[in-house]
Amino acid sequence: MTQASKPKVHWVSPVPDAQTDIAHYTRRILPELAEACDLTLWTDARDWDRSLEAICPVRHLDPDRVLPGDFAKAGQGGGADAVFVHIGNSWVFHSGFLRLVRRIPSIIVLHDLAIQELCFDAMYNRRFPRDLYEADITRWHGQSGLSAARRVFDGQMKPIELSKTYPGFELTLDRAVSVLAHTPAAFEATKATGIAPAYHLDLPFRPSDQTVPATRAGTGPLRFVQFGYIGPNRRLEQVLEALSPLRHDIDFRFDIMGNVWDPTYLAGRLDELGLTDRVRIHGFVPEPELDARLAEAHLVFNLRYPTMGEASGSQLRIWNASAAAVVTDLGWYGSLPEGTVFKIPLDLEADALQDLVRRLHADRGTGQTIGAAGRARLETHHTPALYAQGIAYVADRFAEDAAQALRARRARDLLVRGAGTNPLYQDALQRRF
Repeated sequence: MTQASKPKVHWVSPVPDAQTDIAHYTRRILPELAEACDLTLWTDARDWDRSLEAICPVRHLDPDRVLPGDFAKAGQGGGADAVFVHIGNSWVFHSGFLRLVRRIPSIIVLHDLAIQELCFDAMYNRRFPRDLYEADITRWHGQSGLSAARRVFDGQMKPIELSKTYPGFELTLDRAVSVLAHTPAAFEATKATGIAPAYHLDLPFRPSDQTVPATRAGTGPLRFVQFGYIGPNRRLEQVLEALSPLRHDIDFRFDIMGNVWDPTYLAGRLDELGLTDRVRIHGFVPEPELDARLAEAHLVFNLRYPTMGEASGSQLRIWNASAAAVVTDLGWYGSLPEGTVFKIPLDLEADALQDLVRRLHADRGTGQTIGAAGRARLETHHTPALYAQGIAYVADRFAEDAAQALRARRARDLLVRGAGTNPLYQDALQRRF
């Protein structure tokens, strides 16, 4: 493929050294993405890992001032410039991008359907205006949505609870050219809005070389791991409560790596549960150290509730290490092929976790089989090369999708402002657009 025939892609994302998995995901796919596209990487961070510039140009943007012409100028050529903007649920990395997608026609890469935490944290930190949020939540969800949101403002409800009914992703769609999702649930939810074309690509991860099959210790303590950005929905406290009664009968060591939501509270719970000598909280660790721990792990806890439409980069890393993971049988995690993870029901979580640990204690080979199947899944469905081909396809359709999204947006505006209560007019508009 010649440079002239490649689609022009502007990739707006957190980048290393930002401590977010979306930055890591961007880094993992960059070589293949640069091969498939005429690529420019954009960030609102003031600094970044300069080694990225050996792969593609890296530019800084001001999300409140950058214009479509700025992307076109950087693209230096004819044809449409496809702008991909990444939306996750962290206000630290995505507040600016949330404001950006409300100004610039772009392809929304939706890493989470449930972004109410992003919205409320952004408002609290004066990165997003409350009046704009309230207007949008009312437009999408009516008075009931606004009333629910105001319960969060009043401290009667948490944003994560609001997300169960009103996930919030709709706030990114007003100028969306198209939406790219990483799970079937997110694809179906965005497609159902009718606002913009929707695409689904499996989340990518670069498999490491694995010339020697991974093996775990056949004797000694069982090794458990949990890692990542661990909030209450990651079920860590429930895992500890399930493990506590087993500590007298089963020898295990549990390494927790990453940022936990309340280290002081967690340390107190470890003491109350009698797990202080079995569990170690490491905090954030370099990737090589994390991968080494996963290579030793007999089981990795990757539970989530609530889960709303997000795929798990952490699950791909677990598979890369040929490690066995236990997941909540919901959402994307519940849709994973049987035999690639251990799935447990939320309503029987504690009993199921204890039963699984006992099974691994009796036969460690069970985890080896699950880990090997997960690694095979990673290699066949989640490679950066496959993902980059999909991105090039979506980028090629940018101009056509922009026209389709504009027609859908006009139809919605007409339905809201012009159709009134006339059912014949409403039906005609809906069928036309």
